[in-house]
Amino acid sequence: MSRRIAIATSQVPAPGERILIVDEDLSIALFNVGGQLYAIDDSCPHQGASLCGGHLEGQMIRCCAHGLRFDLGSGYLLNSTRLRVASYPVEVSDSQTFIVIVSEEYIP
Repeated sequence: MSRRIAIATSQVPAPGERILIVDEDLSIALFNVGGQLYAIDDSCPHQGASLCGGHLEGQMIRCCAHGLRFDLGSGYLLNSTRLRVASYPVEVSDSQTFIVIVSEEYIP
């Protein structure tokens, strides 16, 4: 089961920009890297610092608290498959943008 969070056209970040989306119990950082949209949990798994405010380096975000770097596409810490932030698919349909939240029990 999944749900979709609609993002208003005026809120979709321009290339190189990002915004913070708060929906129910989630804080999601939405990034635009060269026209590709990426959505990840805003909280660094190390000590909870905001990733939305981190330093964007291509498709990688560097946590401003301790410098951990995460791939925006996969959510994984660079050079690791153990530490990860949740990442969410972003869909654009008929000029409407959605972040797709998939319930954990349905993740393959």
